[in-house]
Amino acid sequence: VLMLSDNQLQRDRLEELLSEYRDRVRFVVSELHRGFVFPEIHTIVLTDHQVFERHFVRHRRRQIKEGVAISSYNALEIGDYVVHVDRGIGRYRGLREIKIGDRRRECLLIVYAGDDKLYVPLEEFSRVQKYIGKEGAPQLTRLGGSGWEKVKARTKKAIADMAEELLALYAARKAKPGYAFGADDDWMRQLETSFPFEETPDQLTTISAIKRDMEQAVPMDRLVCGDVGFGKTEVAIRAALKAIAGGKQVAVLVPTTILAQQHWNTFNHRLGRFPIRVEMLSRFKSKKQQKEIIGDLEAMKVDVIIGTHRLLQKDLRIPNLGLIVVDEEQRFGVAHKEKLKRLRDVADCITLTATPIPRTLQMSLLGARDMSVINTSPKERQSIITEICEFDPKIIYEAINYEVSRKGQVYFVHNRVETIEAMHHYLTKLLKHIRIAVAHGQMPEHELEEVMLGFLNKDYDVLLTSAIIESGIDISTVNTIVINRADRFGLAQLYQLRGRVGRSQERAYAYLLVPPVKQLTDTARKRLKAIEQHTELGSGFHLAMKDLEIRGAGNLLGPQQHGFIEEVGFDLYCRLLEEAVAEVKGEKIEHDFEVKLEIDCDAYISEGYIEDSRQRVDIYRKISEARKVADLEAVEAELVDRFGQYEMEVRNLLDVMAIKLEAQRCHIGRVRLHKTELILTYSGGNLPTKKQIENLRVASPHKMEFDASDGFIIKISFPTDGVRPLQEAKKLLPILRYSVT
Repeated sequence: VLMLSDNQLQRDRLEELLSEYRDRVRFVVSELHRGFVFPEIHTIVLTDHQVFERHFVRHRRRQIKEGVAISSYNALEIGDYVVHVDRGIGRYRGLREIKIGDRRRECLLIVYAGDDKLYVPLEEFSRVQKYIGKEGAPQLTRLGGSGWEKVKARTKKAIADMAEELLALYAARKAKPGYAFGADDDWMRQLETSFPFEETPDQLTTISAIKRDMEQAVPMDRLVCGDVGFGKTEVAIRAALKAIAGGKQVAVLVPTTILAQQHWNTFNHRLGRFPIRVEMLSRFKSKKQQKEIIGDLEAMKVDVIIGTHRLLQKDLRIPNLGLIVVDEEQRFGVAHKEKLKRLRDVADCITLTATPIPRTLQMSLLGARDMSVINTSPKERQSIITEICEFDPKIIYEAINYEVSRKGQVYFVHNRVETIEAMHHYLTKLLKHIRIAVAHGQMPEHELEEVMLGFLNKDYDVLLTSAIIESGIDISTVNTIVINRADRFGLAQLYQLRGRVGRSQERAYAYLLVPPVKQLTDTARKRLKAIEQHTELGSGFHLAMKDLEIRGAGNLLGPQQHGFIEEVGFDLYCRLLEEAVAEVKGEKIEHDFEVKLEIDCDAYISEGYIEDSRQRVDIYRKISEARKVADLEAVEAELVDRFGQYEMEVRNLLDVMAIKLEAQRCHIGRVRLHKTELILTYSGGNLPTKKQIENLRVASPHKMEFDASDGFIIKISFPTDGVRPLQEAKKLLPILRYSVT
């Protein structure tokens, strides 16, 4: 018998479960999803999908065409605000061709305060990023002044202080003794094999990291970030079981009663097969019930306690606390956060958040915060069918009826509280047999909770709601959302609202209701077109995601840092943060070695070769961000693949950048290349070795001169014909690369 598993973890589980048949069964990692019988060689092939009846649906992913502007948040549009690392915030005004002597180049044109213009050559493209910070217009920098340097210095100081504090806290935590939980037991293997879905790679990585943390005698404090429905709760449940198996109690802290109810349902469902008691403290429990639960908790008869900030009150004591799971910590108040800090000192802690944390920020905080990110959506999640249509009672009637007929529920988003009752009256008349509830943020909290709980328990078919569900709970039975006046929402909001559906294996639908197209602004039209086209999860919502990520950065680092993000832009902030963390840790910060180029040739991408200026900027950026010659070769292959054979000016452009990269590696500060000579000037006390000079003489038949009177200069003269100076420079520079002293 051959037993096939998707991954090593599942293979190991199966081998342990079937250990008594080890002599007759071979365990193999393979992505085959259905087995077969091979009678001729007496072999049966089985898969873990068949053994555990795991749901698996393979979807064809729709290919998104190249060049859609929104597919990259860095795609520059004329009028966008940009940040030049050395010059500050300006507005991008497009590409401009300029002449330097006889040479033609394309530069980015950036306009600053007072209508000052800056032409940015290709070598500096990587120092320019799209400004992502506050909504609305940031203040433009004045060129030539000291304002930008002062802003950067102020930001650097604040970041350095924060980095120092973060690392001190991290080091102090790592120095404290904690409880080391044992290795996985049979309970854990039973729980993992009973999971009815495929774990995503991110989920498996996160689970492994948490188990590793828990098995160390150091208190764990890990942030787990992932969208609603991406499997964070399952990660928490497995950690909880590990803690319980180690004889400890678990507290799950959530911001709302509804979330408490939902977690209680999920934990009970997943842990129901074990002798584990899961309880919940909330307003829906009577005082008598609460008192009884607290008594049992203190007597250690309760293994998992789930609740809101009620768990932080003085009268409640958890005698053998081993793990705290905190869901959406940013929604708790300052006082509650302080109490949480004290609890973190005595137990392992996992914080769950659905607000995305950008990868750049994760990398910047390496060694200052333990973080796991679940970016991959479950395999069985289908893309959401999105339709934009005018407000039409027939469409509304059919959409809601269809969902209810397949035993599903509907969100109807109407984001004007003053007219929500009128909309309720309209829908009640239109859909006489449908049960409709109303929910919005201005309702008394207890009333809102009761409505939401009723909807969760399927007492209603439709929830007519304001945008409060934007960061709502995960209800798998809701697979249709109708958004009224979708033109009034931002792209990030539309993305999050639409993400409230499609949480199960059912096909989900989103209907965006808008006024007649003629009445829509250009911006609204573009926004709606983008969300309609990009139905795949994470298929092009980088712009929307950036809005959310800045929110995530503010949640993670605090509101004060949010202000600095607005001052210098998100990307530069992350770069400064990475440097600050490295500095506090005593690590060497590698800066790009500056090389000045004076190269006599036309080096640019013509409009005739790539007509769209945004695509030209994108290619220029890729070339300028190359860190090795192999990166340039990858760009060259992409150019040929997408746009066909290139012109001599493009070849020159790639060669110029290859020369710059080689010069950086040799610490040559200046390269001057003309038709008849190549002049290399070393800087920063760097010199070539005697061996390199000898190798250079052997490799080049051309006349050479050396000048050591001021630094070190190598001058190579070329004949006037028969030599391509660019090719010669490219060939000779690598000889000087090795053993720079």
